[in-house]
This record gives sequence, structure tokens and C-alpha cells, in this order.
Amino acid sequence: MSGELTALALLYGQLSLLAFGGGQTVLPEMQRQVVEVHGWMSAREFAALFALAQAAPGPNMLVSTLIGWRVAGFFGALVATLGIAMPSGLLTLAVASFWFRFRDAPWRRLIQAGIVPVTGGLIMAAAMLLCQATTLNWRHGLLTLAAAAVLLATTWHPLLVLAAGAALGAVGVLG
Repeated sequence: MSGELTALALLYGQLSLLAFGGGQTVLPEMQRQVVEVHGWMSAREFAALFALAQAAPGPNMLVSTLIGWRVAGFFGALVATLGIAMPSGLLTLAVASFWFRFRDAPWRRLIQAGIVPVTGGLIMAAAMLLCQATTLNWRHGLLTLAAAAVLLATTWHPLLVLAAGAALGAVGVLG
């Protein structure tokens, strides 16, 4: 068990420091590590834990806690949660006054502008990874594309689109 706890601490400590733009940006690497490198679960199990974490109230990186729990029980959940939160939190505290002091500096604006497309790309990679793990057949793929199109083209609330997908599944359309 201590081997898993050490692996969880190292994994989430590293991911914490890489999560520019929010925790969603490290989902592809988290999934790769959890599924391919460590073999703690399948890609579908990862996607299911991610969906459960997103449905629950609380921080968007609750998936880390769920993965820790799955790997090593209570202490795994504790280590994974602290691992994803503490390194970036401590780094933020350390540089916050410096960053605030130079809020009008041109170099700061350039750094922030440069991080935006990187963050967007990482979030799109996370979305693609989850789509690949959950698309079981062409119907699921078509539903994912339709949901994305509706969300991009309208101002509908995402829960409404999610409910429509659930209704289609309930009546057997996605078979």
C-alpha cells in the first residue's frame, strides 16, 4: 500500500504544478498515468469517475480524490487530494504578491496572453480523451457531436443538453 501512496503523491504533486488554467488541463496526463502507466483502472472507469466527480458539488478536481480512493482507500484519497491541491496552492501563495505587484507590466500581459491558447488546447485534449473513452459506437459518437454543436450554437444550459442525452439513452435510442 505504501507504494501506491507514494505513486499517488508523486503523480498528483507533479500534476498540481502543471495545471495552468485549472485542473481540467491535466486530465489527459492524469488519464494516461492512471490507465496506461500504473494500470490502476481502465479508460472507461476513469471516465466514469470523472463524470461522477463533475456531477458532485465541490471542486472540479474531485476526480483526484475518487481515483485515490479507488487505488488505496481512505489514505489514497487523502494523499491524492493533498497532492493535487498543496503544491500549486503553496506556489500560488509564494508568487501572489510578486505577480500582483507587476499587474500592469507588459511582460505579465504577454505571459497571460501566451497561456490562454495553451490552456485552451489542453482542455480540448481532455475533452477528446473523454470522448474516446466513452464513445462505444457510432450512435454515441453522433450524440456527442450533436451535443457539442447544440452547446456551441445556442445558449442552452448544459444540464438541459445532458438531460436530453439521458432521455435518448433511457428510451433506447443509443442501444
